[in-house]
Amino acid sequence: MKEKMEAIRSSALEEIGKAADSSELEVVRVKYLGKKGELTAVLRSMGSLSAEERPVVGKVVNEVREVIEAALQDAVSAIKNREKEQKLKNDVIDISLPGKKNFIGKRHPLEAALENMKEIFISMGFTIEEGPEVETNYYNFDALNIPESHPARSEQDTFYINENMVLRTATSPVQVRYMQKNEPPIKMISPGKVFRSDALDATHSPIFYQMEGLVIDKGITFSDLKGTLDLFVRKMFGDKVKTKFRPHYFPFTEPSAEMDATCFVCNGEGCKVCKGSGWIELLGCGMVHPEVLRQGGIDPEVYSGFAFGMGVDRIVMLKYGLDDIRLLYESDMRFLNQF
Repeated sequence: MKEKMEAIRSSALEEIGKAADSSELEVVRVKYLGKKGELTAVLRSMGSLSAEERPVVGKVVNEVREVIEAALQDAVSAIKNREKEQKLKNDVIDISLPGKKNFIGKRHPLEAALENMKEIFISMGFTIEEGPEVETNYYNFDALNIPESHPARSEQDTFYINENMVLRTATSPVQVRYMQKNEPPIKMISPGKVFRSDALDATHSPIFYQMEGLVIDKGITFSDLKGTLDLFVRKMFGDKVKTKFRPHYFPFTEPSAEMDATCFVCNGEGCKVCKGSGWIELLGCGMVHPEVLRQGGIDPEVYSGFAFGMGVDRIVMLKYGLDDIRLLYESDMRFLNQF
């Protein structure tokens, strides 16, 4: 039996020495130490030995097992070290090469401007309200006192889903929905995407961003409208900017106006941005039409209010002196990295 165990030991050590990688070592381990290995077979045959022979043979088998296990462990360590050295040799790092720069994202100019505008109105006590981008004719037109004969309701100006559903042409429907669900006092803004059937060019886009505001309470006057918008403009563009209001017409406000601000490029002296006038048109506004208040479930004999709406894209273009709205939507990093 001793001769057999010595043969097993020698054979195992020889095969361990010849193993080239970890997989070959695993084959050797299973061959000699596995459940069906040669040492296991010897232990299972000990039942045929006498009581005096069993402890002697068991001791020899354990000694051989310890030798083989130690040799396997040393071989595994040696092979891992060789593999590591080979990998380091192959994966040579040229420390003279420049490192890779991590580019950190930042807000798009449209998003940055929108957040700034929200913060200004929130500081004045406004809440932010949202609504669906696909609207019914009632909320998009009828409730806003826009008759069926109005040009805005033609297919040349509006994207129709079907006869009664459209892509909203303004965020004004959010105001009506809010009035129907909330009692005055109301002080809210409704920012979001709107859609117009316009051909894409330097100043028009079929999709753009708009922010509208609504204030309703007892005793609201045009002076409140002027003071609110004047404060917004000064916070958005600087304390030196002045505003003026011109009469205009909107079906959902009466009286209506357009608000201009002194050109913040030339400070009112006249330049190509303001076309030499010293003023830039910013937004439309007015006192909420009594019919719109009625559609919102509010008594115009008790309450009054004002509303305003502005294009976020236009605000960004004016603030940064851009002359082409397409720059904001083309995802050209050469342009966006300037902000």
